[in-house]
Amino acid sequence: MKRQRIFGILLGLSAISAILFVIAYFTGSKVILGPSLVSFFVFLAFGVRGNPVSRGFSYTIMIFAAVTISMFYPGLFIRWGNFELQVTIVPLLQIIMFGMGSQMSFKDFAGVVKMPKGVLLGLACQFTIMPAIGFAIATTFGFPPEIAAGIILVGSSPSGLASNVMSFIARANLALSVTLTAIATMLAPLITPTLMKLLAGQFVPIDFWSMMLGIINIVILPIVGGLIFNAVAYGRETRKSILIQAIIYALIIGGKNLIQFRTAEMTAAMALGQMGKDLVWFLVLPFAAAILFKRLARDNRGVLDKVMAFVSMAGIGVIITVITAAGRDSLLEIGFLLILACLLHNTSGYLLGYWICRLARMDEKTCRTIALEVGMQNGGLASGIALQMGKVATIGLAPAVFGPMMNITGSSLATWWRRKNPGGLGNEEG
Repeated sequence: MKRQRIFGILLGLSAISAILFVIAYFTGSKVILGPSLVSFFVFLAFGVRGNPVSRGFSYTIMIFAAVTISMFYPGLFIRWGNFELQVTIVPLLQIIMFGMGSQMSFKDFAGVVKMPKGVLLGLACQFTIMPAIGFAIATTFGFPPEIAAGIILVGSSPSGLASNVMSFIARANLALSVTLTAIATMLAPLITPTLMKLLAGQFVPIDFWSMMLGIINIVILPIVGGLIFNAVAYGRETRKSILIQAIIYALIIGGKNLIQFRTAEMTAAMALGQMGKDLVWFLVLPFAAAILFKRLARDNRGVLDKVMAFVSMAGIGVIITVITAAGRDSLLEIGFLLILACLLHNTSGYLLGYWICRLARMDEKTCRTIALEVGMQNGGLASGIALQMGKVATIGLAPAVFGPMMNITGSSLATWWRRKNPGGLGNEEG
């Protein structure tokens, strides 16, 4: 009862903050306008945790609080002295991707063999529906070129971990969801730059090889590190399996550096030096960390899960806040239209992904899974690509808007589906 009373007080404070915001808005009092709106979101974020139904929205509401602060006080999130906060985006994304890899294993990729039809249809929908809708929206809404390119970038990105969570909530095929996310992510270095070159090239210049290398650095190498950590830390793989995986991952790192050597202005010595650094960062250190974790945590996977979940959520919040602050002026000009465009993009992905699967006579669980995989994109990756293009304040705006929105729509859809029993029609793999 005491706990529920605290949640009630927090909701009451959020209501008071909302009233103060309305008064400040109509009276033109700028002093309390920002603080009252931030307080509303913060109190609401903690208050809704008292209800099992609304608890899942707590994180998204907190993101709105962070975005509000960055809109009212952008200077706090652009530069600290001589330190540009934008430089934190890529390292944070790499940590998030490492966390994603640490929750996966090499066996997750075996879903291609176990569920070939679902995987192939899911990938086809992922990399056709969202890019096509993104291109249609970008051209129809008449956005400035770099904003339009950002919408296409969101559509050309793979799905992320959020879709796996929503598939679990929706009682969908979680094994298929994890497999689709893993394979789509590994295909992203080739497919995303290709789609951007074809669809966004008319809006902004696209450097295919630079974008490919950027995605490999942001996504593939950290996931490789996470996979080797998973293989060693939890003792579920044989030594032979770990050795084979380590060789495969070393070849991936070597291949990345070979591409970089052939496409960038690098000497052989520079390329070898970079390869050595990559091997240390993404193979040797994860291996050593896994051994240390195994001894200290005694195979308690829950410890790592909680830590990485917190770091990932905090990292995404920081990334969205920094991008919002950098693009504040553009958001004030086209904010409503961009929100509408992202909402249309997101919900169209759910709708088309689901009904295409129904037309293909897939079971209900698979239809739900692919709908969520198609509609929910890896906004963090899109933000990192925008940063590497030097356009985080413009191209990066669509990913920053799309991310919180898809969490709201995705969790709402997943909760609604959870109440509708799929009828045991789906596969039960995993």
